[in-house]
Amino acid sequence: MEFWVFLICALILIFIVIYYQNSGMKTYKYIAGKVGDAYNKYAPYSYKKVRQKVKELGQDYTIKQYLIQGAIFAFLAFIITYLYFYNIIISLIYIALVLCIIPYLTYLRSKRIFSEFIFEQIQVYTTNVIMEFATTQSFVKALEGVRDSGILEDPVRSDVDLMITMAYENGTIEQSIEYMNQKYDYYIVKNMHQLFLQITNEGSSRSSDALENMQLDIDTLVEAVYRDRIDRQSFHKKFIQFGLLMYLIVMLMQFLLGHNQYIALLNTWWVVLILHGIILINSYFLLNGEKYYNEDVGAE
Repeated sequence: MEFWVFLICALILIFIVIYYQNSGMKTYKYIAGKVGDAYNKYAPYSYKKVRQKVKELGQDYTIKQYLIQGAIFAFLAFIITYLYFYNIIISLIYIALVLCIIPYLTYLRSKRIFSEFIFEQIQVYTTNVIMEFATTQSFVKALEGVRDSGILEDPVRSDVDLMITMAYENGTIEQSIEYMNQKYDYYIVKNMHQLFLQITNEGSSRSSDALENMQLDIDTLVEAVYRDRIDRQSFHKKFIQFGLLMYLIVMLMQFLLGHNQYIALLNTWWVVLILHGIILINSYFLLNGEKYYNEDVGAE
């Protein structure tokens, strides 16, 4: 009997690992990785600034929402672990561990929201600078027009203001462009700046055509980004649902062995160890999934 228990446990562990590595996590990495051509790394910003911006955007959880989230996590942790071990003390330990994860999930969620916000601001910046340049035929004047229009928000607005100051102090736009390219490492930003630099330094008899093509590139990118965002959200929901179901696979073991026989096996240390392994491995992959969804949306 112990051999069959060991075999069942081993098969469960192997199934979880194979699913996530092959059909689950690789697909998830692919979908999350597609937006890597759109979102920017937010390393220049401290987490304190990220959290502050999330609050300003009104997308931070309220105390009530955090309490509800904690209650749901605690309830699920208790139900799942009790079905594994039928031990309240072990369940309470897992509840404490699960509640400790909430700040980490908040950290990931805040960075995703901030990253999406920055991308939207970059979209506004590039689109409107092109429109302003078509009228003013001056890169600095175009920057001033976008800044004064009030359509940009910090931190991008402050960076544009600094670009204008640097341009007037240096008498050239090279340093301003270099600063913005390093701060926002998007190819649409670099390509647009390179185009403006060429027009400013060399002139262009067909600058309107070049700017129109640049605008089309931006529109295409933005469309792809929002489509990928919808795909990621849909897959994320299914990923979490399947992950929760994987915790309940122990019910199959109890069905095959019988409830009384399963309870008796909980007195065997290696069975308990394997059950802990199932929970921890599945939790590890779920957290990795959250990381890919919320954090690994970084630059091109």
